[in-house]
Amino acid sequence: MEIQQSGNRFHIDDIAEITFYTQDDAIVINHTFVDPSLRGQGIARQLLDRVIDYARENNLKIVPLCSYAVTAMHNDPSVQDVLK
Repeated sequence: MEIQQSGNRFHIDDIAEITFYTQDDAIVINHTFVDPSLRGQGIARQLLDRVIDYARENNLKIVPLCSYAVTAMHNDPSVQDVLK
């Protein structure tokens, strides 16, 4: 499955997505969705990792708002450099 970007959205077809908006020098993650048939396979983390890479490539910080991103980012010391 290939992760694609469409504007402020990284997605895998219409079965998984993470959406965000930019505010000043930050990306605000406001929604993560993975179809129930794919849950438990690490898809949400792959999408989050793509947003993290995007933030690093563009010298942006991340403000996680959706519950998945909040939990995943605050419990991962390797992403503290992009966490705002």
